[in-house]
Amino acid sequence: MTVAAQILVFSGVFVILASSAGLVRAKDLLTRLHLLSPATTLGAPLIGVGLVLVNGVQLGSGAILATVVLLAVTGPILQSATARLEARHRGEADEDLPS
Repeated sequence: MTVAAQILVFSGVFVILASSAGLVRAKDLLTRLHLLSPATTLGAPLIGVGLVLVNGVQLGSGAILATVVLLAVTGPILQSATARLEARHRGEADEDLPS
C-alpha cells in the first residue's frame, strides 16, 4: 500500500470513527443527522479513493468509485429529506411549503 493510499484510508477511518463517537453521544435525531454527514460525504470518499489507489485501474476500482459517488450524492439528499420530515412531524416546518 502506498503512503498516499494509507493516508487517505486512515483519514477516512478517523472521520468515520469521530462521527460514530458523536452519534453515540447525540440525543436528538437532527443532531445525529448532522453528525452523520461527514461520514457519508468525507469519510467514505477518502476510503474509496485510497482503495482505488491500492487496486490500480481495474473493474473493481470502477465499482468502488461508483459506490462512493452514489453515497456522496445521495447521502445529503436523504439526510435533508429525513430532517424535513422530522421538522414537519414536530410542527416546526410549514406544511404548505414545497418539499
